[in-house]
Amino acid sequence: MKYIKYIALLFTLFITCHAHADDLADAWDAYERGDYPTAFKSFSTLAEQGDAKAQTGLGLMYEEGRGVEQDYQAAMQWYRLAAEQGFAEAQFNLGVMYANGRGVAQDYQAAIKWYRQAAEQGNAKAQFNLGVMYDEGRGAPQDYQAAVKWFQRAAEQGFAEAQYSLGVMYYNGRGVEQDYQAAVKWYRRAAEQGDALAQHNLGVMYDEGQGVAQDYEAAVQWYRLAAEQGFAEAQTNLGWMYAQGRGVPRDYQAAVLWFRLAAEQGLAKSQYNLGVMYDEGQGVAPDDIKAYLWFNLAAAAGFDRAIAARDAVAGRMTPAQLTKAQALATAWSEKHSRW
Repeated sequence: MKYIKYIALLFTLFITCHAHADDLADAWDAYERGDYPTAFKSFSTLAEQGDAKAQTGLGLMYEEGRGVEQDYQAAMQWYRLAAEQGFAEAQFNLGVMYANGRGVAQDYQAAIKWYRQAAEQGNAKAQFNLGVMYDEGRGAPQDYQAAVKWFQRAAEQGFAEAQYSLGVMYYNGRGVEQDYQAAVKWYRRAAEQGDALAQHNLGVMYDEGQGVAQDYEAAVQWYRLAAEQGFAEAQTNLGWMYAQGRGVPRDYQAAVLWFRLAAEQGLAKSQYNLGVMYDEGQGVAPDDIKAYLWFNLAAAAGFDRAIAARDAVAGRMTPAQLTKAQALATAWSEKHSRW
């Protein structure tokens, strides 16, 4: 009879655990489809029972203000409960809260503590963030070798940002011997996942023949992928490839298009390049007012070569044209004041 009772107890526990898992899955399903009231109710019930995953889900809802008023302190409370149970995702989230000073005073050392606990369990996001802390010397003395160690661990799990960062470390010889081929390897892995910074940097490697045979067509391919994601440096470089006819037939109109996209984002060298196109009438009709506009914006952003170019254009403008160009520059700057 004791054996029968033991079997019955195990069966009861199995049913209870299975039902609990189903409830948790239902809560996450509700969250993913945007049914936040249902998700919040389900997470709350399970979190109060001590479920670390539900506590993390509840913390996330408070952090993001979904289904409940945004409350960073409440998010901290639930993340901490889950983190103290050893749940890596909660440990990572708690580290982010400390790093950003959300719901608690900013504390990089506490961020490192929680990132490390999650990282040691294999959480790739925590490994990457821990690498960043060592790379930048936040919460711990700057240590490039430690940064490489944690970037490497996250990169080997396929985390694109870590792959890109590891490529940067190899490119610059920080914490590891400089190795352009290794940089290309890691840039490529991140680039193939769609990371725009890695795509741009891989384009640069092909453009300059660093760690790989020089290949302008490949450079254009990678610049374009990054440029189409809105990355201004890649837009500038792609414009330059068109202007020079490297890897593509020379096309000044295409160059103007890409220079303009980057210039509108506030990139000074692209503003200068766009000024040159208007100054010389390449891909656009010559226009002193627009040339002055873009040279002036580039000069104001600290691009020294634009100063002489702006002044040269101003020397042949009428007072009325100069007044109009300056007004356009002022209006642009006010509209884009975040730069």
